[in-house]
Amino acid sequence: MLSIVSVMKKNTLILKPRSKLSLGDLILAVSSCTKNTKETVATVADLLGSGRVRVENNGRYLRAKVC
Repeated sequence: MLSIVSVMKKNTLILKPRSKLSLGDLILAVSSCTKNTKETVATVADLLGSGRVRVENNGRYLRAKVC
């Protein structure tokens, strides 16, 4: 996830380096680089659907289903 944030530096975004980021952190990072909310939703959905970003709950990775 940190690599995605470092690539998407269109606008300045301040995130403390952590080993795990929340879904809110992902949305914040993506929204700082997109023009509108539709683009943000589409980008986050693509990241989750493609497996480039994984969702973890209590140490178990969950399969993100994007409809």
